[in-house]
Amino acid sequence: MPTSVLVAYGTTNGSTAQIAEAVAEVLRKAGLVTDLLPAGSVLSVMPYGAVVLGSGLYAGRWHRDARRFLNRHGRQLAQRPVWLFSSGPLDASASERDIPPVPGVRRAMARIDARGHVTFGGCLEEGAKGYIARSIVRSGKGGDFRDFAVIEEWAERIADELLTASKED
Repeated sequence: MPTSVLVAYGTTNGSTAQIAEAVAEVLRKAGLVTDLLPAGSVLSVMPYGAVVLGSGLYAGRWHRDARRFLNRHGRQLAQRPVWLFSSGPLDASASERDIPPVPGVRRAMARIDARGHVTFGGCLEEGAKGYIARSIVRSGKGGDFRDFAVIEEWAERIADELLTASKED
């Protein structure tokens, strides 16, 4: 029986949720039972054999719900495979090079022994919530820098790893 996977996310304006949706869809197509939930609504990770957690970056920090998720479920996360992703750069930098996790995420990765982390380009468009976000869009520095082909390739690697591990069990 394939592993069940939780894909959880922290987002303010919904673009990280769309990345999480793409990840969950790839995992489902690979045959993995996958739930997609906002990080703030997850009561327990115990039913899941693996977790993918993502967050938008806000001034160099993860969304509050994703940070709380890591703190609340850290002990259980350390007992299962976990992958993390960040979304945020409002330029092409995430497509051009590997962007390491921000310090708080790097510390959490060590604490839970995460399998990996990737930073995807972000998206900030008209109608964004928050004064700073609206100011960024008004200044012309917003846009959609997500590369869904790269996101799907990353999710396929996770699916392959989980399916290979389940065959070995």
